[in-house]
Amino acid sequence: MKNQPKYSTKKLKKILKKHSGRNGDGIITVRHQGGRQKRFYRTIDFVRSKKDITAKIIANEYDPNRNVTIDLVEYLDKEKRYILHPEGLKVGDTITASVSADIKVGNALPLKLIPIGTQIHNIELYANSGGQMVRSAGAFASVVAREGGFVHVKLMSGEVRRFFGNCWATIGVVGNSEYKDEILGKAGRSRLMGIRPTVRGTAQNPRSHPHGGGEGRSGEGMHPKTPWGKSARGTRTRNKKSHSNKFIIKRRK
Repeated sequence: MKNQPKYSTKKLKKILKKHSGRNGDGIITVRHQGGRQKRFYRTIDFVRSKKDITAKIIANEYDPNRNVTIDLVEYLDKEKRYILHPEGLKVGDTITASVSADIKVGNALPLKLIPIGTQIHNIELYANSGGQMVRSAGAFASVVAREGGFVHVKLMSGEVRRFFGNCWATIGVVGNSEYKDEILGKAGRSRLMGIRPTVRGTAQNPRSHPHGGGEGRSGEGMHPKTPWGKSARGTRTRNKKSHSNKFIIKRRK
């Protein structure tokens, strides 16, 4: 076929089922979702499990499921995978995941081998679990210290957190940092993306929101609350008994 690309990504894509913010019982648990267009889900290699083998960037593609573009890489054994696009990486560049890899954008190494001050992303919480942190557009974290078997990492929120030294991370800043400046242009585009309208609490009735009800445009004099009656300003919501509290050195503010 004339329009067929020279590389096939069919095995890396699957239909993404719509849930519209509903749980298994059909009850809305995440508001303001629904009505988006059909999508394919691109399988992203967050684990970087192919160690000590070079991969070449052969394409940079749009991903409708995330705010960062993705790179299609081809390894020397002709296997293809998707990775998050790091800023500064171009088509034709090579990357690798190895304990002996250079400190170069796109390469993946264990945290204990990454120099202090290096910017990183796609960080694992546990070894071989795949990157779970710092994956959105323009995001990065910085290695700030080492302590025994742990590495201290400063996140974009200002939080300083301990990570196990054998967890892997990718060098560089996640690409598409200009995403936050993008203007959708019209409400219709927002609806096609699956984002439904958000209604002010004061415009609702008292059964739907604590700010609702009253005569005229009332709603003054009440401390801001969520639709479920919880304080919405300044209240700490983190579980005081969370098992991961021991990893946090400095909380985000």
